[in-house]
Amino acid sequence: MASTEPTSAAKTDSNEPATPPASDYTILAANVTHNLSLLHQAVSLLEPRFTTRALRSLPEVRKKFGKDGEVLAEVIRSGHVFKDGSDRKAQLIKALGDPPAPPKDAPASSTSDGDASMEVDSAEKQGETDKKDGKEGSALKEVAKKVKKAGQHEELKEVASELPEGDAFVCLLVVISLLDQKKYEEGKALATNCLEFFGQLNRRTLDQLLSKFFFYWVRLHEVSGDDTGALRPTLLAAHRTASLRHDTDLQATLLPLLLRNYLEHGLYEQADKLVSKTQFPEGSAQNSQLARWYYYLGRIRAIQLNYTAAHTSLEQAIRRAPSDLRAAPGFFQHAYKLHVLVTLLMGDIPERKIFREVVLKKALRPYLEITQAVRVGDIQAFNAALSQHTAVFTADRTLSLVHRLRHNVIKTALRTISLAYSRISLRDISTKLALDSEEDAEYIVAKAIRDGVVVAKVDHEKGEMTSRETGDVYSTGEPMREFDRRIGFLLDLYNQSVKSMRYPMNAHSKELASAKEARERERELAKEIEEGDSDADLDGPGDMDSF
Repeated sequence: MASTEPTSAAKTDSNEPATPPASDYTILAANVTHNLSLLHQAVSLLEPRFTTRALRSLPEVRKKFGKDGEVLAEVIRSGHVFKDGSDRKAQLIKALGDPPAPPKDAPASSTSDGDASMEVDSAEKQGETDKKDGKEGSALKEVAKKVKKAGQHEELKEVASELPEGDAFVCLLVVISLLDQKKYEEGKALATNCLEFFGQLNRRTLDQLLSKFFFYWVRLHEVSGDDTGALRPTLLAAHRTASLRHDTDLQATLLPLLLRNYLEHGLYEQADKLVSKTQFPEGSAQNSQLARWYYYLGRIRAIQLNYTAAHTSLEQAIRRAPSDLRAAPGFFQHAYKLHVLVTLLMGDIPERKIFREVVLKKALRPYLEITQAVRVGDIQAFNAALSQHTAVFTADRTLSLVHRLRHNVIKTALRTISLAYSRISLRDISTKLALDSEEDAEYIVAKAIRDGVVVAKVDHEKGEMTSRETGDVYSTGEPMREFDRRIGFLLDLYNQSVKSMRYPMNAHSKELASAKEARERERELAKEIEEGDSDADLDGPGDMDSF
């Protein structure tokens, strides 16, 4: 019989009063203060990885801005970021529309030390209570740590707020908030002002923040429906300046933006020239920038009929993207659409599990129908899918690639016919392939024979196609080329993994010191051995009589 007495854990939970969870204001204020401290460390130590850590928290911080930016506005008002009477503070509050203050669990600027400690304790207790909830409890613990750290370093926090890097970070938060609120005109004005102001400072510690400003500046113009072609001279001038300054962060951001600009206007030749005349900083670029670069490079190569290079670039783009498809569903949908078409144009069939992913299933439905038609060589099913989903392919800018697949469908159907029939008339081939005449069938069969798709011969007088027995595939160089492609991919993966590893500084000096100590020990050991041998010689053989 089960015991009806409550457990000790249940008693503890029932005795302790329930602590309300930390508000969005508390979490946002703690994160902003923590990121300002990181930027201060990045400036004082000249270490850009602290700036990277601060920018990496933008997706999580973005969720706490509030529907109308009221939480972010209250954090800016609180005095934790800007001093009273600051012109930048008034400008940002005005850009946000001066929203009313949201309800929060602690005062904003008049928080005393006792109130701050109570806030930290409540966050810690809530984190301990929510241990069973997993991620929520750990998130509240992180918030408690950040609040406590901010309370212990008031002087550091105020210094960070006066730095241009801290000013730029808060301005970036406001630009992102205006983008989320669909206030595109205010966002474009603020982003343009920040680019002009912070660009004139010419500080290397602002490079990563300026790259984010450029990204959202272009994004605001795209979503507002402006002509992005007018942005191209500014982007090219900024890339030229970044190249002269060896600003790899800004280069890694501007190159994908330029490629996107060219491709949106159909300027594939200019985009190819840009790729050939510039060098993307793969060693220092982030994974998100690499994923965008490889995706646009794959689109260019696919239009240029270089399907092997396009397939390699798209695989790199997918591999560089987040491992969880739900983290970037839009990017994965566009990348896999192009990846499926390029795979079909290469003569292969994509894996079935791609079309079963929850994030991709609906978006890839038209491409699944095309894949099924190409796999079986059904030209009628291909034409039906093409006519039904023409609007989708046009919106995805893949209609020209889908039209190219018609030849692949015909080749697959011819291969199936050549394996099923040793001899078949051209009239029957034109009927099976839904062609207009026997002349078209003869031309297509002759081209397929020349390309090596089928092993057969055409009798023009009799109007027949006679299949031949296929030879040994290992006598050709196809297996060797396939193995070479796979080995090259694995070697490239190994080289990139080695480049991405971080090694401790001055590790070679430690190795040299240890090697020097080892040599000293070897010399001492050799000296002791020599002294021992000389002592044994002096003792003489008389000592052996005692044994």
